[in-house]
Amino acid sequence: MENSIKWILVALVILASAWGVGAGREARQAADRERVMDLDGKLLRASYSPLHFKPAIDTVTDEQCLACHREVLEDKLRVASPAGVRAADSLAWYQITSTYSGEQDSFHRRHLVTPLAKQLMDLRCNTCHQGHDPREEAQGASATSTPQTDARFTLRKQVNPEATCLKCHGQMPAKEIMGLTGPWHEVKDMFQNDCLGCHAAFRTNRHQVSYLKADAIEDAAKAGQATKTGADVCYGCHGGRAWYRISYPYARNPWPGMPEVTPEWARLRPRHSEIRFLTQSSNTKPAGH
Repeated sequence: MENSIKWILVALVILASAWGVGAGREARQAADRERVMDLDGKLLRASYSPLHFKPAIDTVTDEQCLACHREVLEDKLRVASPAGVRAADSLAWYQITSTYSGEQDSFHRRHLVTPLAKQLMDLRCNTCHQGHDPREEAQGASATSTPQTDARFTLRKQVNPEATCLKCHGQMPAKEIMGLTGPWHEVKDMFQNDCLGCHAAFRTNRHQVSYLKADAIEDAAKAGQATKTGADVCYGCHGGRAWYRISYPYARNPWPGMPEVTPEWARLRPRHSEIRFLTQSSNTKPAGH
């Protein structure tokens, strides 16, 4: 009898322990669910922050953006890929030009904080990031969706590459428009690797936009003439780091001596840069603005 009671007590202890473990597991799982829901809620609230939408995003400061997105400047690149390929041993040709100094760096750092970015550019977070609605429908998907002709549409992309990236990462139309015999990196020695040899006389009203330092770009290109590296400054953005097969339709801002007749290849190009990028040094704003 005593043995039976003893085994019953042991069984009860085991059951109680199992129940306690189960209850503890359930409590932890419930707490985990609450934390996830809390994080999801915070993420949802952050996604719909007024700073991510017009008009607030037009005047948002980098400090406000980096309060939540600091990692874009703090992340570091791998020294080597998971397959063991070292970053230093896999450089593209443009990464060994005079305008790509230092180690490989992250996308955002190359645009915002590296020495070359600070020297020649004045990019801000909202230069590229113009907001996107998480609820966006595909263009033309319904009677109320964004029309397909709207170039500002992003479809949940954080930037619109057609309106931002392509400005500096399109192809250089060396053969199609400029009439060169080949891509610039193949024919540059014919021109002493110097863009200003020709562009001292035409397209002289250039880089007058808020996200570039026009005088610094001109000075850097001139400084490279003596060492035949001047065009590296220009080509770095005008085709040297192309991500797209097409070139960007740059605005034909008027310059002194500009021909009255517009060539056929430029007939559809805008006559002024985007309004939001015009500076005091820019030419007269288009009528109505």
